[in-house]
Amino acid sequence: MSVRFFHWGAIVSLIALILLTLGWELWLAPLRPGGSLLALKAVVLLAPLMGVLKGRIYTYQWSSMFILAFFAEGVMRAWADAGLSQQLAGVEVMLTVLFFGFVIFFVRSSQSQKNT
Repeated sequence: MSVRFFHWGAIVSLIALILLTLGWELWLAPLRPGGSLLALKAVVLLAPLMGVLKGRIYTYQWSSMFILAFFAEGVMRAWADAGLSQQLAGVEVMLTVLFFGFVIFFVRSSQSQKNT
């Protein structure tokens, strides 16, 4: 697979995670009726967005560790929550795993292209 595929996979999964976070905490299953301040965690996800969009290796490298916090949150909420919130947590886990995989393969493919 090409570097471009992994690049676009990372972009799509990160944007999907941002949208999921906003939808989850504002409308779909917020902790409090009317929305939750947990929606602000979507702002944190904006930190790596520009670097990922531009294909910066350094951003990909640190975001691979950064995304693990969202993975941990998804696992805990999938275990502790019920109903729609539990399902959304499962989607969060899936998106973080996808993002992590795309990031790892993007960096690996980019470095192997430089070496050839």
